[in-house]
Amino acid sequence: MRSQTHIPLLIVSDVRLYRDALARLFERNDRFQLVGTAADAGEVFDHLRISQPRIVLLDVAMPDSFATARTIMEIAPDVKVIALSVAEAERDFMATAEAGMAGLVMRQGSVADLLAALERAARGEIATLDASQPSQSRHAHLTPREREILPLLDRGLSNKEIARRLGIEAATVKNHVHNILDKLQVHRRGEAAARVRRAFSLVPGARYSAAG
Repeated sequence: MRSQTHIPLLIVSDVRLYRDALARLFERNDRFQLVGTAADAGEVFDHLRISQPRIVLLDVAMPDSFATARTIMEIAPDVKVIALSVAEAERDFMATAEAGMAGLVMRQGSVADLLAALERAARGEIATLDASQPSQSRHAHLTPREREILPLLDRGLSNKEIARRLGIEAATVKNHVHNILDKLQVHRRGEAAARVRRAFSLVPGARYSAAG
């Protein structure tokens, strides 16, 4: 028998058309109860206090969206945040993992993908990084340059090859690689990117690619 439990859901986007379209999707849903929509961080925090959503759908195209996600999880650790991305940028994959969000649904994902991501988040089945790793590893913050280097490590490029590709010194690449391994608490170059790829293999509609 299908569960009749309604899970409180908050939709966050600074694009009204996007908010309204998603809200219509959940108007008659018997699994998730839309408790409101928010256009900015201030409205999000008001809803956390008043309507107490269990899941937040967050448009990560919004300014400071990842900072907002981290703040949500700090003040309401039981709330699951799922990122909605209208881009296919690799940085969204990485930033979602670093922020500790419960999942990522990309623009090529279907409504079924979105609902599946919500269901899995509600059951606590989605993890951004290996749940066996320490929390400081899961929430490690990589710089934009480190996020740029990580997929190149996954392709097996040497420091010199990465340096040529990015137009920087090999010694600089070496320092970045050291920082990546330290932040993700791994010992081997390929292991860092593999951890992120493994995370996104759990998320419907998400892809991590080291091609390019």
